[in-house]
Amino acid sequence: MNATIKLEKKHFPVLLDELISIISPLYGGTFIDCTFGEGGYSKKILEHKKNNVIAIDRDEDVEPHAEVLKKKFGKRFVFINSTFKEINHINKTNKNIKAAIFDLGYSTNQILDYSKGLSFNSKGKLNMKMGINTFSAHEAINKLEEEHLKKIFKYFGDEKNANLIAKKIVFERKKGLLQTEDLVKIIENSYKKKYTKSHKSTKVFQALRIFVNQEISQLIYGLINSFKILPVGGYLIVVTFHSLEDRIVKFFFKNYSETSNTSRYLPETKHEKKLLKLLNKKPIVPTNKEIILNPPSRSAKLRYAIKINDKQKFDFFLKKFENLINIENLYLNL
Repeated sequence: MNATIKLEKKHFPVLLDELISIISPLYGGTFIDCTFGEGGYSKKILEHKKNNVIAIDRDEDVEPHAEVLKKKFGKRFVFINSTFKEINHINKTNKNIKAAIFDLGYSTNQILDYSKGLSFNSKGKLNMKMGINTFSAHEAINKLEEEHLKKIFKYFGDEKNANLIAKKIVFERKKGLLQTEDLVKIIENSYKKKYTKSHKSTKVFQALRIFVNQEISQLIYGLINSFKILPVGGYLIVVTFHSLEDRIVKFFFKNYSETSNTSRYLPETKHEKKLLKLLNKKPIVPTNKEIILNPPSRSAKLRYAIKINDKQKFDFFLKKFENLINIENLYLNL
């Protein structure tokens, strides 16, 4: 029974005031909400009568929230059940697109929906599929080789006990298929210390969620394809919640907005034109007031950039994170 429990809790769109202050000068066009969720950003943007929103989300369970906005705002709101990696499939003709907005966090209600299996308080078969998936966490834990599990836990979760946890998983699953509670027990038994800052399962569950939902390649190609669909002058806005995804976003913005000589001893070379302009080099973070109201927002970082060039060459960006994409592709071994 616990596996299907859904506990509703009020949803707080993270850094909403800061987002609106950034995009309000652009009002009077179309905004792409790449991670619709419960519609907090979309609703606020649509309150301005000259704005339109195209919302994307892979989770079909958010469609009731989309229906509410569709009834209220009519043709000004369009919802697409898809991954944001496919954003370039949106027909941008006459859309007057102003910005592409990504909120990479999961809503509290998604985490509290134990049927999704995002929480280590879930019971039964491991899931973690957020929609439009090819495999689940159950398959990953029970079928992948020890070496593959190590890489996933280490690189996607920064789990210091990755080796030991992977080894114990392979040993324990010989007795039978592992369930959520089995995995939690294995992780807890891999720690010598009784107490840790956060729940001992946090990093492994994060790593599995990233792997199952292919979040690294989704983000990388989401950034590239949103750049492609934006006109010059359009804004690319991303809110991250953990260091790995923030590192990817930070690199994308910095690498394509700044140029530097490889060495001061080498002759000057003709630099390629910048693609983006940064107005804030440092990320925008929640105020203390917001963190008190919504504690999960404490790890949020908002970065944004303006497209200033239509050139589209991202080989270096893809090469930089090639190892992470290769780890995601370990699912081909299932």
